[in-house]
Amino acid sequence: MVHYQQPSLDASFGALSDATRRGILERLGRADASITELAVIFRMTVTGMKKHIGILEQTGLVITEKVGRVRTCRLGPRQLEEAATWIERYRKLWQARFDELDKVVEELKRTKQSHKRQKRKGGNHEQPHESRTKV
Repeated sequence: MVHYQQPSLDASFGALSDATRRGILERLGRADASITELAVIFRMTVTGMKKHIGILEQTGLVITEKVGRVRTCRLGPRQLEEAATWIERYRKLWQARFDELDKVVEELKRTKQSHKRQKRKGGNHEQPHESRTKV
């Protein structure tokens, strides 16, 4: 089994695997927000929101700054470039494979249509199979 060593990419996908964290990133894409504001928006406790923010902060997707008693969250500078690059590379690979599959399917369709036309024209002159039983 092949193991790829891309811990930051693994951490990003791990962080993105949760719908709440994806929602937090979407919300922070519109405007910065405090942990308390995010907790209210996502209908959860401040402690629960701190855990989600902590995971996003570890991956560099979110940065927090404490001013007085308020911790404000904003999108991190790293954002999602590494994950987007990885996804795009594999999207291109799969698109090329699907394009080749489309070509095979189209060729099979043409072959099938050609055989149907030959049968209608009486072009099927196959000889009956002989029996292979030993006497």
